[in-house]
Amino acid sequence: MSHAKTSYVCLPCRASYKQRCTGDHDRICPRCTQPLIHVGSAFAAPRRRDTDAWRTLSVLLHAGIRFHKSCCGGPGYRPRTMSEVRERMAYARTTGESFARALVRRSIP
Repeated sequence: MSHAKTSYVCLPCRASYKQRCTGDHDRICPRCTQPLIHVGSAFAAPRRRDTDAWRTLSVLLHAGIRFHKSCCGGPGYRPRTMSEVRERMAYARTTGESFARALVRRSIP
């Protein structure tokens, strides 16, 4: 039986690494020696040249949103573009809902 792996991301390098899950999540980027961010096992990294996708990912990670598998498969809805993020930010401001909660909503009423 293989060991479970999870993803770690370095935002300055725009790099993603799959590593074994050992319990501690203190990892260092092999390129720039900055701390890696634990993003979860259901993460799919965007292409390194896709700056808009990495900007969107940065907003999600700084809001505390990760990509862990749920009981039904994937991590649920995550916005893929900055326009989707801006829509959800405006919704959160007008309704008073938390920013993190508004980001993972599938649709905005």
